[in-house]
This record gives sequence, structure tokens and C-alpha cells, in this order.
Amino acid sequence: MIDALRPDGLPEPRNAFESAVVDFLVDLFEAHPTWGTDTGYHRVDGRWPDLTEAGRSARLATFARHRQRLEGFATDELSADESVDRAILLEEIDKVVFGEEVLRAEAWDPLEIVYLTGGGLFGVLSREYAPWPQRGAALLSRIEGLPELLSAALSGLTGVPDRPVGLLQLQTALGQLAGVTDLLDSTVAEAKRRAEAGEAPELVAALEAAATAAHAAVETFRSGLDTSVRPRAEGEGRLGPELFAQKLRHTLGSDLTPEEVREQAWADYHAVRTEMVRLSRELWSTWLPDEPLPEVAAGDADGEHALVQRVLDAIAERHQQPDGLIDFCDDEIERISTFVRERGLMTLPEEPLEITWTPVFLRAAARAFLDSPGPLDRGQKSHFWITPPDESQGPEAVASYLREENDASLRVLSIHEGIPGHYLQLAASNRCDSLARTVFTNGMFAEGWAVYVTQVMYDAGYAADDPGFALQHWKMYLRACANAVLDVETHTGGMTEEEAMALMVEGAWQEQDEARGKWLRARISSTQLSTYFVGSLEMWDLDVEVRRRLAAAAGAGPDAVPEQRIRGGMGDTPGFDQRAHLERVVSYGTPAVKWCRELVLRDLEAGVA
Repeated sequence: MIDALRPDGLPEPRNAFESAVVDFLVDLFEAHPTWGTDTGYHRVDGRWPDLTEAGRSARLATFARHRQRLEGFATDELSADESVDRAILLEEIDKVVFGEEVLRAEAWDPLEIVYLTGGGLFGVLSREYAPWPQRGAALLSRIEGLPELLSAALSGLTGVPDRPVGLLQLQTALGQLAGVTDLLDSTVAEAKRRAEAGEAPELVAALEAAATAAHAAVETFRSGLDTSVRPRAEGEGRLGPELFAQKLRHTLGSDLTPEEVREQAWADYHAVRTEMVRLSRELWSTWLPDEPLPEVAAGDADGEHALVQRVLDAIAERHQQPDGLIDFCDDEIERISTFVRERGLMTLPEEPLEITWTPVFLRAAARAFLDSPGPLDRGQKSHFWITPPDESQGPEAVASYLREENDASLRVLSIHEGIPGHYLQLAASNRCDSLARTVFTNGMFAEGWAVYVTQVMYDAGYAADDPGFALQHWKMYLRACANAVLDVETHTGGMTEEEAMALMVEGAWQEQDEARGKWLRARISSTQLSTYFVGSLEMWDLDVEVRRRLAAAAGAGPDAVPEQRIRGGMGDTPGFDQRAHLERVVSYGTPAVKWCRELVLRDLEAGVA
């Protein structure tokens, strides 16, 4: 348990290992100030990272020093929890060093700068972790530092050997830079609003002057991208087999190879398609009562595809208008909360949740996000962001968006992003005492949990009265399978746009608008799209292993835990308390699933129920 906090919000160390952890985090946040802000370490809120070569060299030296210090602890000096935490920290140092030394994204991906600047401003502006005078002063300092940051970033966009600046990344960054200038304007507007209430009126003029200079710096950066960098932007951003495999290992915290990920994803992809054909036959009379069920022979791929598509099209007609998306999800979170509470599935979080539109600077990345406060900002609100349809693409694209994000789809989305998905899990994570497992959140754990608990909710009977929910649920899991295939094939197999669209539209029944957005995302990101599928697999492997151990302890036979037909659907297991298992899994922070597994099984062996 944490006994006391230091003035900077970090816990007061109680032994040599904890001192090493805290010292490492201080140096990490000093080197990466926006990471510090996101975590809740607010002593660096007014600063940006040093994007010069000297800054990169200094960071690498810092990480090497801390790695040596952590390796210096003898195993018998550490508790079981500390041994796990040290292993996590060493892996995270390796991951950061890989990014600084090998991947070098800031040298070839202009989007990295958009995410850095947008996130660095938004994180201070959006959460009231401190009085406005303190946050306003931090924003002033960051805005004043923006010209120098953007100048260094532009100078560094030279590419690296075998990886020139990506043209798609450059074009996308140019489209997202408006999100940064929007944040500058929002900061000035917030300062004026606060000044009218008597809060720090002296900040208004200073922020206006700084924002004017920062606007000019953004425009200079935009012009530099368009004129100086574009001529050498010859890359695609595809990592290639070797680099992708390295990054995948760091992202997943797993030794699964890209080939293994692709193979398992294809297996589930085909199994889910079969299930969706079966469900569509059952649902036909509900959704299309005036049309006879087509006679489709087993194995008739075109006929089966058309059958499922026809039912999905009927389900897709039940959708909101753009201005109703947020209200629907607000109401859905309430419905889910009631269900979870009444069924006793999990303890609901008390931290505030706000559902709102995705900030402009992030809209190219995904359709929805959950932005959680950092572990040192406990009690602050989470943001459930929904990216609105892009009306500039025309009415057909908007209609396609709304068909994809239909009412049944939004119900699945609200589970994934909200309860008991990311919002619940990350709120629980922030209550974990291990800094290593809360500061360094493993994306595969987080995304895998959200996919896994969607199946748990389905198995528990949520939305059983909604005739579209079951088919939409499996369509969303099919999307997770397709994401993994798309991720691996894009970066290791040279997948073409035609092949990608066939995978998503013809194979996974996605709308054109959704598939186009995912094709963009697959090329401007790497390895993240694999986390949903692989994380879910590992969550279910853990679930099954715990069930088998507890069933055996309860004297049940080997058939007590049936084989999964696809995922989940195992019913009750002797000795297995689902609520206890779910809450145990989220109690350990957000480590790689392999570390969660070690902790869960250790506690089971110790008799912790």
C-alpha cells in the first residue's frame, strides 16, 4: 500500500527498489514531459521534449543508466510483486529505446508531431487537475515553446536509412494540423472565460500574444512540410517484415510472431463468418418478414455473403443522425450500468465519464477512443470520444458511416469503450499500487480486455431483447480478426488497397466508409491493430485456465469446462466465480497479459478467492 505521496504526486519510496522506480519515472517524465502530464506528474506541464539529436542522445544515456540500476537488484532482494515490476520496467525501457534508436518515427512520420503538439495542449486544457492559474501558466509556457519545438521537428524530418519520410503521413498531418490551431484558439477562449469570473485575468494578454506567435509557427511548419519535406517524402510508412516483427514484440509484450498472429486471426475470421451465416438464417424472418429466406447451399460463398449482407443492411437502417450519436451512447452507458449492477458482474467506477467528439487532431486515427486520466490524477474524468462523420466527404460517406455505426453497433461500442471496457478497466488500473503496471499501460491488455468483456456481456445476456445485437457483436469480433490480418499484411506482405477492401468489405461486411478509414489507419499506424484480437485470445486463454484449475479444485471432471465454439459461451463452471475473476484481472493495473497471468495464477495458488 502507498503510505504517503511526495509533493510531485509520486509515492514516497519505502525501500531501495521503490526509490529506483520513482527516480526512473522522474527522469522519464523530464525527458518526455507530455507523458508526464498524461500520467499526472505536473511539474513538467509547461515543457516539451527536446527533439534535437542532443536531446535524443541524452535520453538514451538516461535510459541506459536506469536499466543498469534496475538490473543491479539481486532476485532475493525483491518481493514477488517487485520481481514482476522490474521485468515490466526493463521491457518498457527496451521499448522506449527501440523507438528512439531503431524506429525513429519522429524522423519520417510528421503525424508524430501532430499527436505530440495536440496531446501536449489538450492534456492540460481538458482536465481540471489544478486551479486555472496553474494550468493556464503551464499552457502559456507550452504555447510559447511551440515555435522552437516545431522548428526542431521540421529540421528532424529527414528520414532514416531505408525509411524516407512517408508521403501519406505527411498528407494526413497537413489535414490534422487544424486541430492544433483549434486548441490554441480554445485556450485563449478559456482564458477569457476564466478572466470574466476573476480568475487570472493577467493570463489573457500573454496567451493571446503567445497564440499569435504559435499560429505563425504552425503555418511555418505547414509550409515547410508542403515545400521542403514533400519533395523527399517518398516513403509509405510500411515497416517491412523484420521491423514490424520487432515492434510487434514490444507492443504485445508477447513472443507471438506476425505469422502466428495472422494464422490465428484467419482461423477465427472464418469461424465467425460461419457463425454469422447461421445467425442470419435465424434472424431473417425477424428483420425481413416480407421476404422469403433465400435457398443458399452450404459452401456457396457468394450466396452466404449476400444473405448476411441483407440482414446487416436491415439492422443498419436503425441508426441515429450525427447529432444524436453522443446522446445515444450516454443513454446506453446508463443501460449497461444498470445491467452490470443488477447482475453483480463487476463493481462500477465512480470516476466521472464524459462522452464527446474526438479532438480534431486525432480524428484520422480511429472512430472512437477512451482517454483515461493518468494514475497520478486519480478521480479526474475520462473522455469517451466519438469521431463524427466527415461531412466534407459528401452525403454518401455520411450515410455509410451511420449505417456502420448503427444502434446495435453503438451498443457494442459503449461496452468496449465504456463499461465494462476501457473506462472501467482503466479506472480500476489507476487504483493499483504498482507504478510499473499503471504508468506503462500495455495496449494489448487494454484492447484485449475490451474485446473479451464484450463477449462476457453477450454471454451474460445483455441486449438479448435486441434482435440485431448478436449479429452485430460477431461482426465487431470479425472486425478484430480482420484488423490483425490487415495490420500484418499491410506491413509485411505488401497488401494492396484492393486486397484490403476485399478483406473488410467483401469478407467482413464492413461499410465502405469504415473500410476506407481502417485502410488509412493500417498505413499510418503499425502493430496497434493486432492488439484487439491477440489481447482477446490471451484473455480467454487465461479465463479457461483459471476455470480448469478451479473446477479441478472443486472436484469436477475434465468436461466441466467445455471447448469454446469460437470465443466464450462456456456457461457456469464449478468453483469459478466470474465476478471474482474479472475484478482480479483488472486489479493488477494494465500489464502485458503474460504478467497478469502470472499474478492471477500466483494468487490462486495462494488461495486468494
